[in-house]
Formats: sequence, structure tokens, C-alpha cells
Amino acid sequence: MTEENKIRNQMDLSQEQREELLGVLKNRFEKNLHRHEDMDWAKVEEKLKANSKKLWSLNEMEITGGEPDVVDYDEQKDEYIFYDCSVESPKGRRSVCYDREALESRKKHKPETSAIEMAAAMGIELLTEEQYRALQKLEKFDLKTSSWVQTPADIRKLGGAIFCDRRYDTVFMYHNGADSYYAARGFRGSLRV
Repeated sequence: MTEENKIRNQMDLSQEQREELLGVLKNRFEKNLHRHEDMDWAKVEEKLKANSKKLWSLNEMEITGGEPDVVDYDEQKDEYIFYDCSVESPKGRRSVCYDREALESRKKHKPETSAIEMAAAMGIELLTEEQYRALQKLEKFDLKTSSWVQTPADIRKLGGAIFCDRRYDTVFMYHNGADSYYAARGFRGSLRV
């Protein structure tokens, strides 16, 4: 078996896992219709069933505490857009610095991984600041936690990274050293299907 096939097999869900995940996603979709008005679950499900790799990524979002849900539809590309919709930053993705460079620059007390690496391994992308603000218009998120968001290259080149949260009924964007990590800071991801 080639290395590529081994990876592909690791990224496949069993039929039972697929059915369980689709059930969880359908239930969440139906309970949160305000996030995706005028969208039809049957069409979303059809897309998911046709793309096992994306379904695997959604499962990764789910098992790390992200509670992914459909938040938008790109008509031009015919893609449904999922974001992590857990009330707080996903538990299974906290205590990570921003990227590999930041991780390697730490002399001691290194976290296990970084937000960028973890997202890539899951097949998702960190939300941008714009996407994060759009998510906050749907509901109130990150009232006690914060989430790394994609950082512009000019900020990252200077050693920084940005994160967002919601306090005082306002969405804030902040900066920190990219090598910092906190128990209450994780990241939210997006996935197009």
C-alpha cells in the first residue's frame, strides 16, 4: 500500500461514522435555521455524501469541539460554507500558538502544535477577521474564550498574529506574539463543500 493510500484510508470514515455525522449535522442544521435561511438540508446532504474527504474534515471539526454548521452558500461556485459554531472556541483546539515558525521560536514550554498546522491537517482554514465578524452577526460567540484568525503577512512578518473575541457586546480584534498560547484561545475553521 502506498503512503498516499494509507493517508487516504485514514481520511475515510466508516459507513457508521458517516451516518452518525450526517445525523448530527442534520440535527444542528434543523435547530439553527437562522444560520442558513432559505437553504435545503437535502441539497447540503447530497454534496456531503458526494465528497468523503470534506465529510472527514467536518468530522475532525466535530470531534475537536467545533460544532460545524452551514452559514453561507456561494452560488457562483455552488459550495456550502461551514464554520465552527461552538459557543466558545473549540476545546480540542486550544493552547496552540499561531504557526510552525512561532512554535519553533519558543525556547521552552512549547505547545504540541499550532493553529495553522492543525487546521491544515484537518483540511480546513482558519477564519479571516471578516468571516469571524460575519459569524458574530449570527449569534454571540467567544464570550469567555478567543480565537486565532488568519493574520496578514505584514503583521506575521513582524512576529505578530491576530485573534478575536466578543466582550461587552462588541467584537474585538487584538494582536499578540504569534508564539503565545493560552488555555482559553483556540481557532475556528471554515470548510467549503
